[in-house]
Amino acid sequence: MVVTNGFEEVETVGTYAILRRGGVDVQIYSLKGDAAVGRFGLTCADLHSMDALHPQDFDALILPGGPQYEELENSTAVQDLIKTFVEEERYVCALCASPTILGRAGYLKGKQYTCFTSMNEDFGGTYVDQYVVRDDKIITGRSAAASIDFGFAILEALAGKEKSDQVKRSIYY
Repeated sequence: MVVTNGFEEVETVGTYAILRRGGVDVQIYSLKGDAAVGRFGLTCADLHSMDALHPQDFDALILPGGPQYEELENSTAVQDLIKTFVEEERYVCALCASPTILGRAGYLKGKQYTCFTSMNEDFGGTYVDQYVVRDDKIITGRSAAASIDFGFAILEALAGKEKSDQVKRSIYY
């Protein structure tokens, strides 16, 4: 997971918590140093530096949204990371504003996707008005309200439906 100042707390922490409940090792990397301050002031410290990120060590890249999406989009390191994950056919997961990063870079062409509704542009794919859309190795989520469903979609992709259903039962029932 990659964040920087302005990350959306619900999207980051909600997704992280669902994945951790499912036993997935999640590491959070910061574009700037070892901390990031969320959109509403939550500070996440002791984050990993982007300099230490080795893409081959991970099965999925997660980009939460929030105002940070602009800085993520303008980061050569993030663009290179996305390209690596796409080319190596690993999961690229983006929520709310962050699917626009994928769209503007051309990765949503011919794909079904969702994003924050007012940010949808002509990305060459098919916008789907759902909380979460998975098209092969691209998983997109519509908004902060979709964080839990987004987390479960990633968990199911990485750990299987049985594990996802087990975690759902543990929090819903």
